[in-house]
Amino acid sequence: MAGAGVEVVVVGRGGTYGRTVVATVTTILIAITSALCIPAGPAEAVGSAQGRGVHGGAMAYGCAVHGGATAYGREPRGGAVTQGRASSGGTAVSGCGVHGAAGTSHGPGSSGGSVASGPGASGAITASGREAHGASTARGAPSRRYPVSVELASLTPAVVRQGGELRVSGRVTNTSGRRLGAVRIGVRIGASGAIDTRGELSDVARRTPLTRADGPEVANRTARLAPLETGAERGFRLTVPVPDLELDGAGAYALTVNVVRADGARAGTVLGLTRTHLSAYPDATRLEPLRTTVLWPVLDAPRMEALTLRTQDSVLPVFRDDELTAAFGPGGRLRRLVEMGKGQPVTWVLDPDLIVQAQAMADGYRVARTPGDSDPRQAAEGEGGEAAADWLAALRTAVRGREVIALPYADPDLTSLARGGGAPLTGLLRRASRTGRSVVDRALGVHARAGVGWPAGGELDDRIARYAKKLGLDTVLASGAGVATAGELVSEGATDDGAVSLEGGTTALRYDAAIASLLFASHPAAGASGAPARLLLRQRLLAETLTAARELPNARRELVMVPPRRMPLAVARVLLTVVAEGRKAGWLAPAGFAAALRKPTAGRLRGFDGYPLARHAAELPPDRLAAVVRDRRRMRALAKVLSDARATAASVRAALARSVATAWRADPAGAAAYQRGVSRYLTASIASVRLVPKSTVVVAGGSATIPVTVDNGLQQDLTGVELRVLSSRPERLTARDRAVPVQASRAVSRTVRIRVEAYANGPVLLTARLYTTADGRPWGAPMTFTADVRSVPSGAVLFVLGGTGLIVLAVAFRLRRARRR
Repeated sequence: MAGAGVEVVVVGRGGTYGRTVVATVTTILIAITSALCIPAGPAEAVGSAQGRGVHGGAMAYGCAVHGGATAYGREPRGGAVTQGRASSGGTAVSGCGVHGAAGTSHGPGSSGGSVASGPGASGAITASGREAHGASTARGAPSRRYPVSVELASLTPAVVRQGGELRVSGRVTNTSGRRLGAVRIGVRIGASGAIDTRGELSDVARRTPLTRADGPEVANRTARLAPLETGAERGFRLTVPVPDLELDGAGAYALTVNVVRADGARAGTVLGLTRTHLSAYPDATRLEPLRTTVLWPVLDAPRMEALTLRTQDSVLPVFRDDELTAAFGPGGRLRRLVEMGKGQPVTWVLDPDLIVQAQAMADGYRVARTPGDSDPRQAAEGEGGEAAADWLAALRTAVRGREVIALPYADPDLTSLARGGGAPLTGLLRRASRTGRSVVDRALGVHARAGVGWPAGGELDDRIARYAKKLGLDTVLASGAGVATAGELVSEGATDDGAVSLEGGTTALRYDAAIASLLFASHPAAGASGAPARLLLRQRLLAETLTAARELPNARRELVMVPPRRMPLAVARVLLTVVAEGRKAGWLAPAGFAAALRKPTAGRLRGFDGYPLARHAAELPPDRLAAVVRDRRRMRALAKVLSDARATAASVRAALARSVATAWRADPAGAAAYQRGVSRYLTASIASVRLVPKSTVVVAGGSATIPVTVDNGLQQDLTGVELRVLSSRPERLTARDRAVPVQASRAVSRTVRIRVEAYANGPVLLTARLYTTADGRPWGAPMTFTADVRSVPSGAVLFVLGGTGLIVLAVAFRLRRARRR
């Protein structure tokens, strides 16, 4: 040990010479290893040196000094693979480098693992397979633009089993602006084999340049295309025997389809690529299937106004637009959703308000000239009655014998209400929800499940849970990220669906947040133009569900799949395909909503560390909620003066519930316009019951009647109000009737006569005002006019003077007696 210590001291004092020797040796070693690691040929050239071991045998794919070889081969049946991925926060080194060489952390790691890779020269592929552009490359760096774009049109089968062929078709487009020579199209399977975690699925989707992680091209299974002119587009088809893919067993694999130069000095140079996921499930695989609950929402934005048009025979509702006609009709979104969901293992999620609107259309309705009009006479006749009736009949058939969830009426935005001051509306919403469930049951002949809330984005905290409970909602759909169980089987972020019993009696049904985000973010077109996007979504969802099943292969677990509220047809089609393929293969087993709620696990809400700003911006603003509260008070006042208050109050209450619907998050301008329309309707209704102004009336004689005209602009009879008149000079003129009841037929004016007694000539200022008989509150603005008293008989004048004298004498007598005491 002493000698070793002396040696260290000597080397440390060797000065410049010693350091130079060490640096020189290090540089030589780096150069040698780099030369061995980088493939020969031009940048991104693909050669046979990137081979893979037969039947999963491990191969040395990278280089390291001091014998630290990196194994990039695969072991059969899920054997351990070292490819630069680390789990549980570990760090794996891949590629070429000397101990301590600066590397770039960019590789996928499970639960925080990272990958260190050394930098490469500009345009070269680094030892870890990632292309470096003049400096070390990190995740988030600008992606490489290839001269050829690649889109997949079909991939069959969606799930490969044993044997058979994988057939891939698509098209390539020359986007480079120059002519390209002949190209070759091939496929690659990820070098790591079956993907172990769901986080790695996202890493594959984010990776853009071709890397060694994509694995080698499957030999002799390529398609050759003729030269591509500028802007030229050409289709291709590939057929690859499944054994040639050398898959290791059940699991999701990264599948890359690349385009490379076929001829010339730069043959093998990558010109373009696209990636997707390939799910494999051999017949001998035995995974415990995920009990899968799929929600099937049939929802839309509110269309019906508070406004109605009364005729001799009926009351016709007014719609703000007629868009539901197309949605209910053949080929419409709502019609196709019903047709697609029929006979499928899904749980139907319905908004009672949509059923009410369909029934209203079927019975006859009007469409406003512009949304928010307050005059129903300006509305045109609606044209969707037949389409709405047919849709209701189709829905009734589709849900027969199926589980049906009736959301709270109009699907209120629980998050906005809980955070923005919706407490005064709880009674209104609770009452509407009770009515809504009975509407669904009667209209569809089912016994729907009520008491289920669906906060936007699956957000759930204490305030939202408490508010939901006030509305009578015992079950809340929640993102798995917000709810934790007492002892979770897998780490946070993995598949952790299922029912959780929370403090306060609320049950949170956790749904898969990763799948929900994919479904919410996808908007593929329904036609041929949307085929590539639909294919990528299908393969990603299959990979997500299969990887979830492999997390705990022998445990009985739940998977809850929640699509967007206004689910696009293309997303619906993909979702059904994924469930059917997973069910046929064996890793998915459909389950109902009631089964998912069975035996909830005790749990809690996770700590809230910040509300997403994007979702906060989409909430209904507090001032709009305050306006809805004010409108509710005015609705109550209006109901007191109507002969048929029940129908109008029900119409306005439904409109107030629609004003706070979750659907408005996608249309803030529409939300503001709808709420203003409800306010204008109430303002116009209240203002339509008024006193007709007058200036002066002449009162001739001691006793007379003064006419006061009440204008009823409502579409129904006016009751529940009375007229009161007050005099500014009661010694000259006073009203004999303290209050006179007022009744007027709809849309007419009624003259009410007030009896008065005049005592002296001269002008008197009178104030007339309407009051509600139920509670004596003022209604509308007062009306002031002048009564000009003329020709009062002398006897009446003497009577008034005598009375006045007696009053004066009485006051004097009382004062005198008080002084004597």
